[in-house]
Amino acid sequence: MDNIEKNIRHILQNIQIAEVKRSPKGECPVQLIAVTKNHGVAAVEAAAAAGLTIVGENRVQEATEKQAQASANVKWHLIGHLQTNKAKQAVKLFDLIQSVDSWHLAEALNKAALTCGKRQDILLQVNIANEATKFGLPAEETMDMAQRVAATLPGLRLCGLMTIAPFVEDAEMVRPYFKEMKRLFLALKELALPGTDFRWLSMGMTNDYQVAVEEGANLIRVGTGIFGPRSYGVQGGL
Repeated sequence: MDNIEKNIRHILQNIQIAEVKRSPKGECPVQLIAVTKNHGVAAVEAAAAAGLTIVGENRVQEATEKQAQASANVKWHLIGHLQTNKAKQAVKLFDLIQSVDSWHLAEALNKAALTCGKRQDILLQVNIANEATKFGLPAEETMDMAQRVAATLPGLRLCGLMTIAPFVEDAEMVRPYFKEMKRLFLALKELALPGTDFRWLSMGMTNDYQVAVEEGANLIRVGTGIFGPRSYGVQGGL
């Protein structure tokens, strides 16, 4: 657990350095999300003990198991693909659902949120590189989707955008994608859509978070960089 605290300090220092390099500075301070996918509940507790306040999970079932055991006072974000048949569970579990990637899913979340009397915060996931292996809206469809959500789904509050950049050895190779995401984010923010709280741009993971922060990310999702390699034999894992 000492290594986890050390890793978090190192990442936070890197974030501070990256923030200095971006201009203008973001309105919201950068938040580090501890991605505990395939790590046990002890990882949640260790991240919270080190000062982190947000935990990211990829699947509903794993989050359900961990929330039942965890004592840490943290916010929970869903960062993985969500099937519509698990929308009701997701609304009950997560403070922010970052991976809304279709109108069908948005409708299911809206219905679930209205049923339980909750306004569910969401991000739209954008497939900024148009990768066939990744989920997400095409960039050119994102503005229309945002407007439809704001106008017709009162159970949802749109809070920004999320993307997963291509995995590459040299993080500089994905800088153009992060730049394009920031451009799209600002274009949507300028619309000032009623009922939205457009503040979060979630991009950047262990291998590219510094470049993401330099280009405007204020939510970054780090798992391996905090907890080390994942063990796929962990009970409740993926």
